[in-house]
Amino acid sequence: MHMKQLLLTGLLLVTSLSLRAESPQPASANSATVPVPRNDWIVRHEGFNSIAKKGGVDLLFLGDSITDGWAKAGAKIWAERYAPLKAANFGISGDRTENVLWRLKNGNLTGIKPKVVVLMIGTNNNMFNSAPQIAEGITAIVQEIRAQSPASKILLLSVFPRGEKPADAWRIKVADVNQIIAKLDDGAHVIFLDFGAKFLQPDGVISKDLLGDLVHPTTAGYQIWADAMQPKLTELLK
Repeated sequence: MHMKQLLLTGLLLVTSLSLRAESPQPASANSATVPVPRNDWIVRHEGFNSIAKKGGVDLLFLGDSITDGWAKAGAKIWAERYAPLKAANFGISGDRTENVLWRLKNGNLTGIKPKVVVLMIGTNNNMFNSAPQIAEGITAIVQEIRAQSPASKILLLSVFPRGEKPADAWRIKVADVNQIIAKLDDGAHVIFLDFGAKFLQPDGVISKDLLGDLVHPTTAGYQIWADAMQPKLTELLK
């Protein structure tokens, strides 16, 4: 009798494990919307928090290495055009939407209510997420900014072209992302601006004079960015 009970118990256990293995697993979360920090930039993140706590930021640039580059290839233009406007640059090289989202939820806006937030993010998500997922991550960032600083205007920039030629898979994905996030423009609090075509040659190939490594702007590229953005930025800062 004891042996029969052991056999029955074993059979039930095997059956239970089998059914559990065959049960459908829940869909994984979209990684682009799950806030995640990076160990390599915690000190820099805390530096941004310190800047925010001091206040006095009217214009905030938020993004990845393309935004971060205003301190490098775009430094002269920044000093002339944006520094006088009480601007701060919270761009970090390598960041994806989930990293920016974490930064916002952990102090990057604490102490400031910028008149305008210039947001451009998403290119680093290309190798990890689909276009709808990337757009969802960008949407989450926009919503977080709106929640923390509802009076701020968000100048949402299109993701810059990526992939040398028009038929490149990444170029197509970026275009799909931009098509989706363009719908976030409500004409009042969120303004979408797409000037990516200015970085292209007439045949649609990226100009290396403007995006030197086919991703990051050269000094001439930052000038293109500044000039293309200026009319709308001036309007929003009033």
